[in-house]
Amino acid sequence: MSACKEDDPRIDGIQSRIRVVPNFPKPGIMFQDITTLLLDPKAFKDTIDLFVERYKSKNITVVAGIEARGFIFGPPIALAIGAKFVPLRKPKKLPGKVFREEYDLEYGSDCLEMHVGAVESGERALIVDDLIATGGTLCAAMNLLERAGAEVVECACVIEIPDLKGSDRLKGKPLFVLVESQWK
Repeated sequence: MSACKEDDPRIDGIQSRIRVVPNFPKPGIMFQDITTLLLDPKAFKDTIDLFVERYKSKNITVVAGIEARGFIFGPPIALAIGAKFVPLRKPKKLPGKVFREEYDLEYGSDCLEMHVGAVESGERALIVDDLIATGGTLCAAMNLLERAGAEVVECACVIEIPDLKGSDRLKGKPLFVLVESQWK
């Protein structure tokens, strides 16, 4: 796992804008709410800028955003680095033929889908989401992209909950995060 430079003054501003909601969506979970980050234009811009600075020279051709909060961060990163944006959606949200990948969450199970043909063999992909907890969602996203023939260069998240060791499940793929938080 690679974290942003802690001495970057933008990190404190970003972290201070993430609201922690106890016992949501169920008892014992400390929900990391990025909607409060989005209300602060400077903190939101700093978040995007930090990712763009990291990826602008890595020849990324695809930014894949995980529904739903990956849709917030992925498109501006893709536009800024000159890559296409591919949404990774919940089941039955995409028309046409899809790749499908089921996975376990920290409090249940889910599925991601991606259009067949959205990613071509040999493309270099970045996966973006707001948070990594147990790593199940990012693993499913990697599997989808790799089944289509893409090379997953890195995964990027605003927040990591290191106690849940999600980065250990990423099959050796690098993970870049801006801030760390606690689960309980």
